[in-house]
Amino acid sequence: METTYHIPVLFKESIAALVLNPSGTYIDLTFGGGGHSRGILKKLNSSGRLIAFDKDTDAHENHIEDPRFTLVRHNFRYLKQFLAYINMKQVDGILGDLGISSHQINTDARGFAHRFNGPLDMRMDPLSPLSAAMVLDTYSEKELLRIFNEYGEIKNAFKLVQHILPQQKMRKFETVESFKHAIETLIPQKDPSKYLSQVFQALRIEVNQEMTDLQIFLEDAASLLKPDGRLVIISYHSLEDRMVKNLFHKGQLQGRMESNVFGRLTLPFKAEPHKAIIPSEEEITINPRSRSAKMRVGIKSATQ
Repeated sequence: METTYHIPVLFKESIAALVLNPSGTYIDLTFGGGGHSRGILKKLNSSGRLIAFDKDTDAHENHIEDPRFTLVRHNFRYLKQFLAYINMKQVDGILGDLGISSHQINTDARGFAHRFNGPLDMRMDPLSPLSAAMVLDTYSEKELLRIFNEYGEIKNAFKLVQHILPQQKMRKFETVESFKHAIETLIPQKDPSKYLSQVFQALRIEVNQEMTDLQIFLEDAASLLKPDGRLVIISYHSLEDRMVKNLFHKGQLQGRMESNVFGRLTLPFKAEPHKAIIPSEEEITINPRSRSAKMRVGIKSATQ
C-alpha cells in the first residue's frame, strides 16, 4: 500500500469485494496515491487490466509502471465517454474512494485544511476556474446557504452567510488565515476544529463539484458494468452515501422506488452485503480519517 501520499481506507475489504475475475478489466475512479490501484493489480493476472482516473496533477506523480495499467488524467465523470473512446463497452468492476487524500489535506499551498495557512484554493484540478476564495467572494446569499446547509450541515449557516456577505470584495478571503479571522466570532470555542472542518468541507465539495461528479457517474454506472460486475463505493459524507444507498436499494438516486410496466421493481444492483461496511476500530486507530467512511457494494443485475 502507498502510505506517504494517502493511506487507502478499507483497503482489504474493498479489493476483496471488487476483484473476482483475475483476467477482468477494472476501474479505479480516484487514483490518488495509487494504494487501491496497486492492490487491484496484485489480484490480476497477465490478462487483467486496470484503468484509473484522477484530475489532480499531484496524483499523476504516483503513476504505476505496469503494462496492465492506464492512468487517465481526467475527471471520473467522463468514464462513459472514455470507455466509448477505447471501444470498450463494459468492465468487471469499478471502485470509487471518494473524498480527499491525505496529501491534499497536508499540502498547505492547496488550501484544503483549516490548520495550515495558504491560499484559499481547494481545487483538486488546478486548471479549474473556481476556487474557494471565488465562492466566498461571488456567491449570492442563496447559493452560500445551500452549500453550508447541504454540504457542511452547519447549524449556524444563516449567521455565517450573513457574516460573509458584507465582507465580499474586500479581499477578506484570499488565505485560510484571513478567512478564519473574518469569521472568528462565529467559531464555537467548545469544538472549533469540528466547525471549521464542516465549513471547509462544504467549500471543497462546491469548488470541485463533487456531488455533480458522483451523480453523473452513478447514473451511468449500471450501463458500464457487465452482468454480475461489482460497484464498490467508499463515501465520507451523508449526501454521497445516500445517493449510493438509493441506487443499490431503490434503483435510482432520489430514493423513489419505480416499477416497470408489469409492476415489478427495476433494481440495476443488488446490495451485497445489505448494510454499509465500516472500518474496524483497529483501522480507525491507525488512520483516524477513516472513521466517517462507509463502503457499499452493489452487484450488477444479470437482467440489466
